[in-house]
Amino acid sequence: MDGFERTVAASLKFKLSFWLTLAIVIIAAAAGVVSFVSATAEANRMQDNQLLQTGYLISRLDAVPSSPLARERAGDVDFDARVVVRFLQTGPGLAAAPAPRPPMFSNQLGDGLQTVFVGKERWRVFVKTNAKGVRVAVGQQTSVRDAAASASALRTLMPILMLVPVLVLLVGVLLRQMFKPFKALADELGRRTEADLGPLDHAGLPSEVWPFVVAINALLVRMGRSLSSQRRFIADAAHELRSPLTAMSLQAERLGAANMPGEARTRLQALIAGLQRTRILLDQMLALARAQESRADVTTTISLQHVIRDVLEDLVPIAEAKNIDVGVIGDADGEVNARGVDLKVLVKNLLDNAIRYTPNGGRVDITVHGKPGVVTLQVEDTGPGIAPEERERVFDSFYRVLGNGEIGSGLGLAITRTVADSMAATIELSDARAPHGGLRVVVTFRAAA
Repeated sequence: MDGFERTVAASLKFKLSFWLTLAIVIIAAAAGVVSFVSATAEANRMQDNQLLQTGYLISRLDAVPSSPLARERAGDVDFDARVVVRFLQTGPGLAAAPAPRPPMFSNQLGDGLQTVFVGKERWRVFVKTNAKGVRVAVGQQTSVRDAAASASALRTLMPILMLVPVLVLLVGVLLRQMFKPFKALADELGRRTEADLGPLDHAGLPSEVWPFVVAINALLVRMGRSLSSQRRFIADAAHELRSPLTAMSLQAERLGAANMPGEARTRLQALIAGLQRTRILLDQMLALARAQESRADVTTTISLQHVIRDVLEDLVPIAEAKNIDVGVIGDADGEVNARGVDLKVLVKNLLDNAIRYTPNGGRVDITVHGKPGVVTLQVEDTGPGIAPEERERVFDSFYRVLGNGEIGSGLGLAITRTVADSMAATIELSDARAPHGGLRVVVTFRAAA
């Protein structure tokens, strides 16, 4: 959870989303407040104008009621707007007037707009006295006015409230689209093998990121030169050591033809075995350097069965010496795009390992399966196998499973993995089928188009 929180806190997209959303909310809130206040004031002005127009209209009528009873009947309430009209009594007729219906406005109100209390209710009242001395009061409850003004202001505010989530969603979509090139660049780097050190393409990326991509490309160039230098050194060193080792092996063989005590011959055999192991190590170091070298050679379509037959011609004598039954099961074939040398190195290392680690009288089965889009090579032996916890370690350079007693350098499977990676192939180790036991190696290639 802490790692997720740190990732979110360091995310540029999250920071942009957060601050843009916060800015939208703040601006929308400020605009909403201004709009609400302005709409409320405008609604109140319109209602004041309604009172003014009503009062002026009534006061200018020629048929203004003159008797108190007629004036009382003219003051009915408008239940929609809650507007009432009252004729205020003046002069001697005040005593003869009947008790007015509520609301009862004070006769002492001056002309003009004003806010008064009638009991516990607040009213907005406009008083007008015409030329004949008739005083008209047009009133409206402030609670009704406020409710109408609020409703009008809310209607004005609704577009802003609806626009805020739309803008926030739009910001998220735009940021996702803007960051897609970065995701594509990361995916491209993730798909690359360690041998692919080609330059990155900055097409489609923002110009602000171009210096960063240029710096990465420069770093990849330096890394490629450094790795090439190391591989050349390994290859040159291996080449230089082959000549003295060959001379030492010839001298050891000649020495073996001479008469010598038993103890000396035992030590000579140990020396010969050490020289043989060193020669194998040098050969595999050369093969590993060649496999790790970044190649731009054009690949060709190669038959897997054809490569297997070529490799078996070299390894059958070793298998016959140990009385091992080596055979290809079925005649299914598959074609892959690869360099012939690389594919032969891969197949030879797998079969050589299977033959060398299978006891005398054992069996090695080779199977090719063709499926839509893929070709699989399966090598199964009856040897001791590899424990599950060591199946990933055996692909490390110079790592060897202890206790097998075979001469080797621990580079065979490392070379195989490197060659497979250069072909975009995968290698999987598992237990062989019962009851024989042993190891099963499955290599999956992309089928040739």
